[in-house]
Amino acid sequence: MKKFLKSFLYAGRGICCAFTERNFRFHICAAAFVIFFAASFYELTRAEWAVLLLTTGLVPALEAVNTSIERLADKVSTQQDDNIRRCKDCAAAAVLIAAFAAVAVGISLFGDIERLCGIAEFYCGDIWRLVSLLLAVTAAVFLVLLPERLKK
Repeated sequence: MKKFLKSFLYAGRGICCAFTERNFRFHICAAAFVIFFAASFYELTRAEWAVLLLTTGLVPALEAVNTSIERLADKVSTQQDDNIRRCKDCAAAAVLIAAFAAVAVGISLFGDIERLCGIAEFYCGDIWRLVSLLLAVTAAVFLVLLPERLKK
């Protein structure tokens, strides 16, 4: 039982490690916005929620795997190696494929132009709603980009 509980600690450390990567933070922020807007403006079925949550979870999960492969490969060899490059490229491709699939899911679930216009009217019709949305987007941009600036 102790080993089982420790595995959650290790996974938590892995999530913290993944958060050091800009792309992981971007995917988490994008997922949070998508889930917020889905819950606020759409009446999704259970199946649609399942697809949405699986999709939004898969992309950052693959980003974490990509990060682990890149870090391990960099530890194994700092010299140029075609096999390591291919491994890193394939891991990055997995994230890209999942991201494209997530966009396709998003288009199929949220591609109703009238509904999107209604959401725009909801925010543009009240200055405080618009300000709150802009503050949330600004906070997300800082979360994604600021840690990169702090590394330098």
